[in-house]
Amino acid sequence: HVQLVESGGGSVQAGGSLRLSCVVSGYTYSGNCMAWFRQAPGKQREAVASYAGPRYINYADSVSGRFTISEDKAKHTLYLQVNSLKPEDTAVYYCAADLGGSWPGRAEKVKYWGQGTQVTVS
Repeated sequence: HVQLVESGGGSVQAGGSLRLSCVVSGYTYSGNCMAWFRQAPGKQREAVASYAGPRYINYADSVSGRFTISEDKAKHTLYLQVNSLKPEDTAVYYCAADLGGSWPGRAEKVKYWGQGTQVTVS
């Protein structure tokens, strides 16, 4: 069974940082990659970063240079380090598995979702 459990969200001021975590079970991401999506109030859910190994990483233009996706294999955990946060980054952030296509991922094609973790930037 595929399970994705996010944590690490919170409220920060502009310029602050957080580390979001996604504990993964029942899934291997060779071929179909893992990703972080976010959904802001009144907006569509959008991909912000994808990961299929340390050499296969993509970022949305809006977060490139500020966000970093990585994994800890021993802990079965995917991370999203979010730095230099802006109010526009306020959203629920979701871990995703099996994007159903290449970058940029489409939310409607994702097979597995976590429950989401809220990031609020003032």
